[in-house]
Amino acid sequence: MTAGETTEAGRLDADGLRRRTAELLAAHPPATTAPLDFLRARFDAGLAWVHFPRGLGGLDAPRALQAVVDAELEAAGAPDNNPRRIGIGLGMAAPTVLRFGTDEQKKRFLRPLWTGEEVWCQLFSEPGAGSDLAALATRAVRDADGTGWVVDGQKVWTSGAHQARWAILIARTDPELPKHRGITYFVCDMTDPGVEVRPLRQITGEAEFNEVFLTGVRIPDAHRLGEVGEGWKVAQTTLMNERVAIGGARLPREGGMIGVAAQAWRERPGFRTHDLHQRLLRHWVDAEVARLTGERLRQQLAKGQPGPEGSGMKLAFARLAQQISGWEVEFLADEGLLYDDWTLRRPEGVDFTGREAGYRYLRAKGNSIEGGTSEVLLNIVAERVLGLPPEPRTDKDVAWKDLPR
Repeated sequence: MTAGETTEAGRLDADGLRRRTAELLAAHPPATTAPLDFLRARFDAGLAWVHFPRGLGGLDAPRALQAVVDAELEAAGAPDNNPRRIGIGLGMAAPTVLRFGTDEQKKRFLRPLWTGEEVWCQLFSEPGAGSDLAALATRAVRDADGTGWVVDGQKVWTSGAHQARWAILIARTDPELPKHRGITYFVCDMTDPGVEVRPLRQITGEAEFNEVFLTGVRIPDAHRLGEVGEGWKVAQTTLMNERVAIGGARLPREGGMIGVAAQAWRERPGFRTHDLHQRLLRHWVDAEVARLTGERLRQQLAKGQPGPEGSGMKLAFARLAQQISGWEVEFLADEGLLYDDWTLRRPEGVDFTGREAGYRYLRAKGNSIEGGTSEVLLNIVAERVLGLPPEPRTDKDVAWKDLPR
């Protein structure tokens, strides 16, 4: 490490990261290197998540400097890891494995997760435990020799389960304890016997969601994250990162759905009315406020783990997506009612800006449900951000087995 590459605290600075990125590009030219080989080399060079530890895709650098690396690689035409396809792994599984995983788990899971060789999904919600996730009923029982667990239950609304190799899973290991306790967090191999994935067709006609049935699935104890019975604590890390991943994506000004709506306005002067103009202006301002708030949130993240503020960002994202997509359909009149294909498909991800207005309008309806319902997130913001009195909860100290169901 040469002079000028580090800050006073001994951490890499922007110039140091640019130099390391140039070295990666020289050793692995994007034009002649297979995309997967390039991504593996990038991870090994510590340029995947620069704020992660050395040897785990990072360089212990400030989190804010990831943008420096990304800009250099984008300018050089380097391949990315298709973050839409592996968003659950990147945004939810990786920070949880980093914080609670053993050294062996970190080395096993993080590299193929980041390169996209292994897709992840999230086995949290259940038919009887959606908004009240802590009421989950999927059971994990110690196997006969004590080296693993046997899991039985059903999960629902599982995005990407049809293409996932691994899943982050929470299951009840002690029904004698209150619902927030007695839960343990696991990594589940989706290719193991007893795992059955069934498509859930949505209002868009697609089946990006799934329901997953777990019947006698054996999970080794080596795939447990955190201590037995501490799964709710581990899950909070996942959920807080999930809400940031959904609602706090980095966008340029007029990026995302508001950009699509503004472009439609510019291209169709004959469709304009005063009322639609006023509403579009309000949506534009709200989108810009949300974007700048997201920038502030990412600066806070550079100093530690995400907090409840991410719930506010996810709330804003859901509200804006539904309002903007509704405005667009109304603005486009008959054209807004068109839809390209109702054939059952199982996509790799959600594309809010690359499809037609009808898709955006229908798909946005799920934004106030997935990743935590807006009603639950309002409670989180009220209690943990604003400090308002919590709602009365009479079941917090009742054993899960005694709860009415």
